[in-house]
Amino acid sequence: MEDSIDIQNSWLSKTESDIIFSSRIRLARNMMDLPFPSRADDSQKKEILKKVNANWFNTELLNDCQFIEMQTLSNLDKQVFLERHLVSNEHIVDGDGKGLIVSDNQEISIMINEEDHLRMQVITSGFNLQKCWRLLSGIDEYFNKQFSFAFLPDLGYLTACPTNLGTAMRASCMMHLPGLILTKRINKVLELLAKISFTIRGFFGEGTQALGNFFQISNQSSLGFSEEEIVENLEGVINQVKKQEEDARLILSKKQNLQVEDSIWRALGILRNARMINSQEALSHLSLLFLGVDLGIINDNDFFGICNARKLVFSLLLIIQPAHLQLAKGKVLKEKERDCVRAEILREKLKK
Repeated sequence: MEDSIDIQNSWLSKTESDIIFSSRIRLARNMMDLPFPSRADDSQKKEILKKVNANWFNTELLNDCQFIEMQTLSNLDKQVFLERHLVSNEHIVDGDGKGLIVSDNQEISIMINEEDHLRMQVITSGFNLQKCWRLLSGIDEYFNKQFSFAFLPDLGYLTACPTNLGTAMRASCMMHLPGLILTKRINKVLELLAKISFTIRGFFGEGTQALGNFFQISNQSSLGFSEEEIVENLEGVINQVKKQEEDARLILSKKQNLQVEDSIWRALGILRNARMINSQEALSHLSLLFLGVDLGIINDNDFFGICNARKLVFSLLLIIQPAHLQLAKGKVLKEKERDCVRAEILREKLKK
């Protein structure tokens, strides 16, 4: 895990999109004749873990992956995986009997014995749902040949959560929507999405807040829809939300340009000079910085030795997270210590 701070070869280093940050598709699967993880005892969980470990690597799709038993990881390592959207909050609690298969580029991650026996996901930068599905469908086809999964013709794949019945697919995109926030249009958009059965979550998925104007939008149910229909429906919704955000940014640039510029430069000023700053405040200011780059208010010349301001700001979104700060320092830090280290890193990276 010492090299996990390096994101140069990861999908995390490739984001160029200004509104749609990432695309993700996840599939849940459970083995037939074995209890779900919540009902399984320790020996049954270990049996499932052993079965997966003995069968996961015989496909080229997973050639660059490694198998990890969660109990072998430190709490800090687990938090790093969480901050990179490779595992869930539930998966890092009590690692005994739990596992993870993860690729070197961190696009593929497969949680073993989370809520379901297998939770397979592919995540990529930008708007690439079709790419995610092509890769994940191949992985799913491989595992279907290795294991007999719980399935009923009228209900589809059986899952721990009833909302995942059917294809057991969750497709989502992480979107950056400061324009809709600043023009006070976001509530109408979110209400409409809820009415048409799409779920809106925060920066770290289920049960989290929309920090830094980031929203994760996903399908709410999978029963009665094919995988292709779920992907196509989400693509249509994401395109509509993107258009709304673009319209909001156009309004800001025409009608509130001076006010927006002032907010963006103030945010940069705080980030360049703060001596202590928490995650939430840092994300809020970095969100405005992102908007400034996208609107052309701030450019590469405003940062010392930087040739891509967008990549710089995006990388900061990750490395200022609590676990990444501690990983960089090589030790556990208290909250106030993290706030100081975070401010130090921001001052250094965003200097003139």
